[in-house]
Amino acid sequence: MEPQLSHHIEGAVATVVIRHPAKRNAMTAAMWRALPPLLDTFARDPGVRALVLTGEGGTFCAGADISTLQGSPAEAQALAVAAEEALAAFPKPTLAAVRGHCVGGGAQLAAACDLRLAEEGTLFGVTPARLGIVYPASSTRRLVSLVGPATAKYLLFTAELIDARRALGTGLVDEVLPEGELDKRVAELTRILVSRSQLTQAAAKEFAGGRTDRDAHWAEQARGNPDTAEGVAAFLERRQPRFAWSVSGPGSASTSG
Repeated sequence: MEPQLSHHIEGAVATVVIRHPAKRNAMTAAMWRALPPLLDTFARDPGVRALVLTGEGGTFCAGADISTLQGSPAEAQALAVAAEEALAAFPKPTLAAVRGHCVGGGAQLAAACDLRLAEEGTLFGVTPARLGIVYPASSTRRLVSLVGPATAKYLLFTAELIDARRALGTGLVDEVLPEGELDKRVAELTRILVSRSQLTQAAAKEFAGGRTDRDAHWAEQARGNPDTAEGVAAFLERRQPRFAWSVSGPGSASTSG
């Protein structure tokens, strides 16, 4: 099978699958390049309300395909950072469904997602110190924001792998599931995500990410928005709300649908 990012949409959830089984789903240059435009397509699709990133088979992603570093390591790293930043900027909830190895570039991608669920037995590692690579500043800051400076230093300095339970304790993972239960929990959680207010989610995502230049924008979006009245009415009537506000693309206002 050629290395690729496959994808499908089921209901309101888009799923992107990292496929490179010959190298434990390591990311090639072509795969790094393919991710940002694919994400842009899903961002602009009002029918997509959440995105799942996972790996084919029994592993998530073993990092960058090392053969891509033999030419221009700087160029290879730039491609990985561009993909990571595109994932972090995706305006709808993102969830990494992780099993097996989540190492190097794979850990970058998982960290760029909003939520991370892992199967027991998963191993995580941030391994540039094994290759003499300076980990990107943006990736380092994102890691620190997730796990704190002490754990980030441990992971970066040692390049050691940690198991899912330890990752859970550091904040790198949100939930750890028994073997065979990951897909069920991902389906359950995404059903919850797509039923909630995209207005709330989109604003919270920017605020939590540290963005400070859009306070007025979100105040304007919230002012008189019918989703608030719908949410209150649905709560009082004990029914599921029918929220109308949706993200139509990066930096967009909203569309009703």
